[in-house]
Amino acid sequence: MVQIPAGTIEMGDTTKPGTKKTVNIKSFWIGKMEVLWELFDIYAYRLDLSEAEKVKAADSESRPSKPYGAPDRGFGHQGYPALSMHFPAAQVFCDWLSKKTGKKYRLPTEAEWEYACRAGTTGPFSTGENLTTAQANYRGQMPYASFPAGEFRQRTTAVGAFPANPWGLSDMHGNVWEWTADWYGPYTEDPAANIDPQGPAQGTKRVIRGGSWFFDANSARCGLRYTHSPQDKGFSLGFRLAADRRR
Repeated sequence: MVQIPAGTIEMGDTTKPGTKKTVNIKSFWIGKMEVLWELFDIYAYRLDLSEAEKVKAADSESRPSKPYGAPDRGFGHQGYPALSMHFPAAQVFCDWLSKKTGKKYRLPTEAEWEYACRAGTTGPFSTGENLTTAQANYRGQMPYASFPAGEFRQRTTAVGAFPANPWGLSDMHGNVWEWTADWYGPYTEDPAANIDPQGPAQGTKRVIRGGSWFFDANSARCGLRYTHSPQDKGFSLGFRLAADRRR
């Protein structure tokens, strides 16, 4: 986990009028990388239990079912981001890890995620006006704006394979989409609601951020908002942990 300093950003799509707002964010913690398969496997397969405990857990209603689709599609496992994750899987994992460690883990809010992605920068990407396939894993034949095309790897890459952003966070652009805690809704114009803002109280779609190996460079922009139904298990859906400052 990396501690993120408090600060202010202009959040949203800076390329479109009326789709951005100024928000103030308190200090929080966020994962240096997406949740990896080797950590998720401990939860999914109870690898932390003794053999006797596994037998007992198998007879208990608390036994977790496999909460994802095709586990890794042959993309890679050790050192790779867990993918095909729906929103409930991410939530239950956070609950499990919180109980296991005694620290409160959760998904980042949409505002926290964008703030961490920007890492003090103001361009479309934390890398500036462009994002190359030497800097992130996305569908390289579909570059941003009129910049040159790059490589399309057709799969996830090991976490940390590309340079981290200015705050030391890996793969905020590309590799896998990341669930946030928020329901999707229009930005509010109420300044009082722009301190550590959260999404609507209810909705039908959850916000995901960051783009993925399968999507174009534009999708990986800091301010790009995209959505999925909570039960969707897309083959490029993953998540990253967050925690309050006192965790």
